[in-house]
Amino acid sequence: MKLSSIFILFYFFFFTQNILAQNTSGNLNATVTVATELQSQFKSNGRLLLFICDNAEVEPRQMTWPSPVVKTYIFAKNITDFNSSESVKIENSNDWTSNTDITLANLPSGEYAVQVLWDQDTEESRVDAPGNIFSKKQILNLDKNVNLIFELSEVIDSHVVNEHPQVRYEALKSEALSKFWNKPMYLKATILLPKNYKEGSNKAYPIRYNVAGFGGRYTRINRLSGNKEFMDWWNSDEAPEIITVFLDSDGPLGDHYQMDSDNSGPYGEALTTELIPYLESKYRGTDTVKTRFVDGCSTGGWVSLGLQLYYPDTFNGCFSYSPDAIEFERYQLINIYKDKNAYVNEYGYERPVMRSTLGEPMLSFKTFVYHENALAASNTYVNSGGQIGSHTALYSPKGEDGLPKPLFDATTGEIDKEVAEHWKKYDFLKYTQENWETLGPKLQGKIYVWMGDMDHFYLNMATRSFAEYLLTTENPKSDARIEFSPMKGHCSEYSDKKIYQQIEERLKKMD
Repeated sequence: MKLSSIFILFYFFFFTQNILAQNTSGNLNATVTVATELQSQFKSNGRLLLFICDNAEVEPRQMTWPSPVVKTYIFAKNITDFNSSESVKIENSNDWTSNTDITLANLPSGEYAVQVLWDQDTEESRVDAPGNIFSKKQILNLDKNVNLIFELSEVIDSHVVNEHPQVRYEALKSEALSKFWNKPMYLKATILLPKNYKEGSNKAYPIRYNVAGFGGRYTRINRLSGNKEFMDWWNSDEAPEIITVFLDSDGPLGDHYQMDSDNSGPYGEALTTELIPYLESKYRGTDTVKTRFVDGCSTGGWVSLGLQLYYPDTFNGCFSYSPDAIEFERYQLINIYKDKNAYVNEYGYERPVMRSTLGEPMLSFKTFVYHENALAASNTYVNSGGQIGSHTALYSPKGEDGLPKPLFDATTGEIDKEVAEHWKKYDFLKYTQENWETLGPKLQGKIYVWMGDMDHFYLNMATRSFAEYLLTTENPKSDARIEFSPMKGHCSEYSDKKIYQQIEERLKKMD
């Protein structure tokens, strides 16, 4: 045999062995038990989730949002009559929903952090809700068949607002929401008071209503009250004296977007007719719209703009940064009215949902939605508590099964045109076009929108469409300020301090 032939055979053997080594997989099975000390607070009906993460440094159960850099496999199953004194088996079968095509029988070899979570909470929408139970993280080196034992021994803590002399917490029972849900429902918020605030004072303060990014809770005030640099500024003569209300965003079906919907209920009504009057009668000494403002970024950007558009007589200015898609011909990269499929575009390529500021795709829309499918008790995104589930709860009609009707099939991505028609109600471009004659005069001086022209989630295109329409308006000619920053990404220009300065500028113009 010639030397060249021997070399070719050697190379072929070496190459194929490497390929085989890279493609080896393992079969994972597990047994789940409940710690004795938690059996009294364990609920027998819930959803069991197994998280398998390829980054050993993270807490796997916290990977409820699909990361473009950390691969997480999720396997989930609804279980009834889980006897806390016995155990449950996790094994490869068709009744475990997964966020990928990978099964428990062919997980790629490698090192993983693994963890299980028992979702037994029925009050909040997401699996990280207080009272849910999880196991301690384990590190797994998977290169063959493995049998693990998990003990559900840890409980997710309740939400806590850190004590601070300038911080208040409020929970108001909403009559409108309680009637809709046929059970007590509460609107929660935290308040940051200015430096010279005095209890019982009749001084009239401007007020800022801050809306969080997706799923943000009222506890986000802890970040500011615990930030020495910010609080030093806040209590200096440089900072304006403005009361800030940090609104809560969690509803039974995900982030409720502070708006009325067929599925989540009258959250817009509850905010504007119940929570705002209550807070302002207690804290700020006036209920005038002239000194009432709303702001936020991302989801908060969408909500702040939406509240200004749909309740123009309630707010005197919105500061909207990187808003979620504000018109649905550009629902990120999907035209919900014309496209046939949400996952695949007209050229046959999977649509990305996320990119770098250099334009490099990082995550597909299908991957994003499949992640939510695994988290949801319905095995579809519609009640996942995630971003797309929350959109669906707000924009869609209620389905025959009592859940929000999906815009697109959770598995195939095929778009339902009848549901798309229902979404038009919250298409800001269509709403503004149809109502400009009466809406336009009420919006003068009240709209500021910022958007990065390389937004990570392709949100700049919808904002462009909205801005282009406003340039064509007459009677009145819109004076909205919509700014685009080249090569900037999602929310990169947003800060609390900047919002206070913008509100102060608006107040000075009204003097």
